[in-house]
Amino acid sequence: MIQQAPGAPVKTVWVVEDDEQIATLLDYLFTREGYQVICAKDGRQAQELIRGGTMPQLVMLDVVLPYASGFELLGEIRSNQKWNEVPVIMLTGHAREQDIVQGLEAGANDYIAKPFQPRELIARIRRTLH
Repeated sequence: MIQQAPGAPVKTVWVVEDDEQIATLLDYLFTREGYQVICAKDGRQAQELIRGGTMPQLVMLDVVLPYASGFELLGEIRSNQKWNEVPVIMLTGHAREQDIVQGLEAGANDYIAKPFQPRELIARIRRTLH
């Protein structure tokens, strides 16, 4: 579990995922690790979060979403100079080599295929954030 200093701001993770079961699992895993979790179930909700200006410490981003794809959202995040340092991890069922390469070349920090192993996911998150 991540230990935060007393009075330190709570670290926030955005989960952009349209599958309710996966979103619930991610919420549970991140909350157990001490993060505040904000979920968006589609591309429109994610765009509202991005345009709202409050940056999270990490974005977990599905590729296939209603209204805007994860690649579109990643482009929007990376085109904003203030957001360049926010880590983005793609979490998707699209695990073909060309999808992985596209995500990494577009600026994702990591790319995890579904189904995923929860302990591996948390290890990758810890590595990305520390």
